[in-house]
Amino acid sequence: MDAYEYSELLKKLSIKIENIKNIIKPDEKSSRLDEIDTLQQNPDFWNDAQNASIVSQEKTKLERILEKYNGAKSSVEDAIEYFEMAKSESDEESLEMLYADADTLNENINALEVQMMLSGDNDGNNAIISIHPGAGGTESQDWANMLYRMYLRWAERRGFKVEGLDYQAGDEAGIKDVSFIIKGENVYGYLKVENGIHRLVRISPFDSNAKRHTSFSSVMVSPEIDDDVDIVIEDKDIRIDTYRASGAGGQHVNKTESAIRITHMETNIVVQCQNGRSQHKNKATAMKMLKSRLYEYEMEKKQALVDGVEKSDNGWGHQIRSYVLAPYQQVKDTRSNIPYSNVDGILDGDIDKLLEGVLISQSIS
Repeated sequence: MDAYEYSELLKKLSIKIENIKNIIKPDEKSSRLDEIDTLQQNPDFWNDAQNASIVSQEKTKLERILEKYNGAKSSVEDAIEYFEMAKSESDEESLEMLYADADTLNENINALEVQMMLSGDNDGNNAIISIHPGAGGTESQDWANMLYRMYLRWAERRGFKVEGLDYQAGDEAGIKDVSFIIKGENVYGYLKVENGIHRLVRISPFDSNAKRHTSFSSVMVSPEIDDDVDIVIEDKDIRIDTYRASGAGGQHVNKTESAIRITHMETNIVVQCQNGRSQHKNKATAMKMLKSRLYEYEMEKKQALVDGVEKSDNGWGHQIRSYVLAPYQQVKDTRSNIPYSNVDGILDGDIDKLLEGVLISQSIS
């Protein structure tokens, strides 16, 4: 590394610090901390133990975020100051020390940038994922299964736990439908950007003429929410259907109608579960899935009002990413607009850089 390269790096990191500042809004967080300090000085505040605990946790979280931001900001400002001083004094030894620390400084700021983008109310939650193939029969069902495997491999790479909720195999290959939970730190924060339509272009292995096919699959991601979240679902608002479970699972499969499908009439949100051995357990899990989906639905509506736009349904026009396997190989997300050539790696679960690219692009848009 030379002086020019280091100078460019410092410019890039300064922009990232500004980006982080825009994300976390440190002035607002400092004001909120002042409010909490005032609240805590009032003896009556501690009479409500539950509320006091919630506010105290908020204070700890805010202090931690500000501490990390201020530390990162200082490290970049110090690097700029030392660099200018070393250059003016032609201090080669100090310059070499700065160059040697450049990679560590860069990695720390990049990691903080992503971490700060995962500080939303639900970003730390587990994620409920549902994948549905589009029109196209076996071709789209196989594509849905490829996406399913991609998320399973991503979870495996990160050491996260996966719990199946519903799985319906395709007639010839792939899947007709799948729902599952990935449990781990910041899972929803990362995977929330996967909401939308995923498009695949490839030479179909199911076409004897070896023609190129385009397939679509819908991915829906919602946070697993706590039971105490205020989402009211009345019996008159839903339709519950039972059906026989399919696939592996023991003697109850195809013998009892243990699988549950719940349709929320107003929003037309449909959830289903067949993983449990009893209808009662599957119904409880399906209701939890529905609550999570409705919670996310309401959050999207509120955000749409803030943004001044109408909430758009996750329809087939809402394409977020293309995976092209032929005639060339490339994965490109419509939001970050960054092309990736390691298609095999991405389909094998190596999607961290892709996810982070979208998170960063959304934070600065």
